[in-house]
Amino acid sequence: MWSRMVASALVLVFLSSCPGIEPLPVEPDDDVFHMENYDLNTEIEWENMDVNVFGDDYDYDYLDQEDGKAPNTPLQATQPTAQHYEEAMTTPAPVSLDFEGPGLFGPETGLGMPTCILCMCIGGSVYCDDMGLDQIPPLPKDTTHFYGRFNNLRHVKNTDFFNLNKLQSIDLTGNQISGMDEDVFHSLTQLQELLLADNNMQVLPELPVNLKRVDLRNNKLISRGLHSEGFKDMSHLEFLYLSGNNLDYIPIPLPLSLKVLHLQDNNIQLLQEDTFCNQHDHNFIRRNLEDIRLDGNPLNINLFAQAYVCLLRLPVGNH
Repeated sequence: MWSRMVASALVLVFLSSCPGIEPLPVEPDDDVFHMENYDLNTEIEWENMDVNVFGDDYDYDYLDQEDGKAPNTPLQATQPTAQHYEEAMTTPAPVSLDFEGPGLFGPETGLGMPTCILCMCIGGSVYCDDMGLDQIPPLPKDTTHFYGRFNNLRHVKNTDFFNLNKLQSIDLTGNQISGMDEDVFHSLTQLQELLLADNNMQVLPELPVNLKRVDLRNNKLISRGLHSEGFKDMSHLEFLYLSGNNLDYIPIPLPLSLKVLHLQDNNIQLLQEDTFCNQHDHNFIRRNLEDIRLDGNPLNINLFAQAYVCLLRLPVGNH
């Protein structure tokens, strides 16, 4: 019984190594695999075993073919033809780039790729920081926040933000901007933040009235470069940063909503009585304005006490 099992195993090993050979159908013998037919206490003498005696019951006559092949050979694999190679090597037709048409992920840029591949778009935010840009790329119409920091921008055109009705924040910090078109922000009725620190601007265009935060630190702004009463109607303005410029006086009137006013390191030499207070109403108190910086100016704040009697906190400055 044991010899029959070993012979069957050797036949299966032989057939598995010979592709195209199909084993003869054999009726399974369930008795062979019954546990009572196994002698578990007997050690097999493998060295003295004659494997030639196990092939008597198997018929290999059908292998004696003239061509040495089994009758049922597998199908030949289809070989690639010359036509297949020619089709594989065909050069695709060149693609023409439309720099102004709509792209898959946003408008096309001048580099021939969608803005949201050149930059990074996350939701309504477009990040184009430190990309070496010398102009603002066309932005998707649903842009709410644009970051173009640390590039080589020199001028901002009135078409750069045209028709971006959802734009809420613009950050162009750390460029080389020296000028902007006067009406560059006219259509941005939802704009709340304008960050233009560390540029070369001397003149400021007209600003949207809905701004809450304006950062113009470290530019070259001069007082005559600001619109007269340019901040008066900004009833939502809370943070105004104008330090590190060339301003000769504080741009008044300031909106009552203002909380922070930084004017250090300018050329301010005097304060008007109505700079912060209402000279016609001595009971007026400006409650929101809690942080005023005037240090770094050729100004002795002790000489202008009437200018800040309505403030809850004294400004920081030279005494």
